[in-house]
This record gives sequence, structure tokens and C-alpha cells, in this order.
Amino acid sequence: MVHGVRVHAVGGADRLTWEQIEVGVPGPGQVRIKQRAAGLNYIDVYHRSGLYPLATLPAVIGMEGAGDVVALGPGVTSLSVGDRVAYAGVLGGYAEERLIDADRLVKLPDGIAYQTAAAMMLQGMTVRYLLRETYNVGPGTVLLFHAAAGGVGLIACQWARALGATLIGTVSTDEKAELARAHGAAHVINTSREDFVARVREITGGEGCHVVYDGIGKDTYPRSLDCLRRKGLWVSFGNASGPVPPFELTALKGSLFATRPSLMAYTATHAELDANAQDLFRMVLSGAIKIQVNQTFALRDAADAHRTLEARNTTGSTVLTI
Repeated sequence: MVHGVRVHAVGGADRLTWEQIEVGVPGPGQVRIKQRAAGLNYIDVYHRSGLYPLATLPAVIGMEGAGDVVALGPGVTSLSVGDRVAYAGVLGGYAEERLIDADRLVKLPDGIAYQTAAAMMLQGMTVRYLLRETYNVGPGTVLLFHAAAGGVGLIACQWARALGATLIGTVSTDEKAELARAHGAAHVINTSREDFVARVREITGGEGCHVVYDGIGKDTYPRSLDCLRRKGLWVSFGNASGPVPPFELTALKGSLFATRPSLMAYTATHAELDANAQDLFRMVLSGAIKIQVNQTFALRDAADAHRTLEARNTTGSTVLTI
């Protein structure tokens, strides 16, 4: 038997329980992996709280991890026992060992450590699809990225800088402002004392941004729309402050566009998953992006990690060690 963190009923962080779990043998197309680290992400909070309903309870939550292949199911030829692997977007990460479909895994390059992989797969691949597919960011692009000092935000700051774009980031403290600026944000707005719409208009000379990336949700809508230029794109990819309420299409004045993307949709096939991951690995191995692991918790202390995340007391990425 191995251990994992399960949710028996949705609710607060106290709903996370450390207990023995049964993993079993891999079925056709599956592998069993021994995990070395798991990532902490806001989607884990959504699953735990019930905002994103789980199919069955009890359930092991967690959407990201890295480890070693220890057993192969029938028909698996793409991997071997002993391969170092990583994944994102597959429920079940808060466990010492787990089963997972082989086509949801990517091989981990030797130059990337397990903890780094667990800190970057979901967040890094999210940034990759946001900046390279949802909107093709490049030289001349002016973008607003909310929560620029978070795990996704710090990767976005670096990737946008590498693409020659101008990233305007929002943060809640001076400490976070320094962090975002150090990672490539061209302008940083401290929302605890500055009006982000007014500052965006000032920074852009009244033009607004080509694209706004909004992982905050309720607290930044509808004002994020006021930061866009004519025909701009609002990308709502998270709900850290709660879900965006229903709105009328007439709110998209100025021929604005709005989208609600997800990593799962952008990596639905193994070819898409691998292309995304390889681009991320290339950026990290080149040194263009450095993954900032600023908090670590033992997996058994996942409840404490959730409380810290929800209090917005984290910067960069958080890893659960196994």
C-alpha cells in the first residue's frame, strides 16, 4: 500500500486527508509511476472546494507531477521501466504512486529535476498555449497579465520578454512587484494602491492592450475589458477570486473578443501535448525561463499548502515533495 491525499467531501482545506490508497496494476495503455514531486495549482483548490465538480468521491486530487515509470501495462511501447516522466492535466497527482495513461506522459530531459518539472508542467504549458496559441504574442505586443508574481505569472513575464513583447503585470504588494519586474515585466501595477485600468491607459498612451490574460476572475471583471484596445482579446483562464458572473455580449464593446481556454483543450492529443512540452523544455534548458520554486511542503501537509495558496501568501511555484 502507498499513501495519498484524498477528498471524501468537498469543502475547505480540512477536507484533505492523508491515508493509505490502493493503486493496482496498470491496464492496457497505462503505466504505474513512482512520483518524486507533485505540483500545487489553483485548480486543486477548485476540485477540493467543489467549484469544479469531481466525477466520484473519494478522490485523489492534483493535476501535475513527475517521477519514474515502475510498471507497464499491456500495449505500452513508447515508455520503459525507469524512464523519467512528467505530466499535467490528469487528476490523481497527490499520491506516492499512481496509474496514468502512457499517452498523457512526456519524457523528462536529464537537465530538468523532478521538483522543477512538478513546478512547471501545468503552469509552464499553460503559459505556452496562452502566449503562442490563444494569442500569438510577439514583438510589439502589449499585454496585461494579472497576478504577475504567481507561478504562471513569473513564467509569463520571462516568456513574454523572450518574445520581445511588453508585459504589464498586476501584483498586490511591493515585494511581488519587485519579483515580477526582475523576471521581465516591463511595467508593474500594485493594485493595493493603484487603479489598474487608469495605469494601463497611462502606460499605453490611452491605446490599451492587445490582450489581457486574467486568471483572477470575479475581482478583475469587468474592468479587465476596459484595459483592451479596439478588437482586443480578453483571455479568462482562471478563477482565483471566484468565477466571472454571466454577462451580456454587449459588454464586448469595441469589437472585443473573449475566450475561456483550458490546457486540456490545447493538449488533447499526444502530439499537441508533446509539442507544448518540448517548447517549454527548450525554453527552460536554454535559460530563457527559470522556474522559481519558492515554497515546498511535504505531500502529507497538502492542507497547509492549500491554506497558504488561498491566502495569496505564495510567489512563484509551490511543490509537494514525496
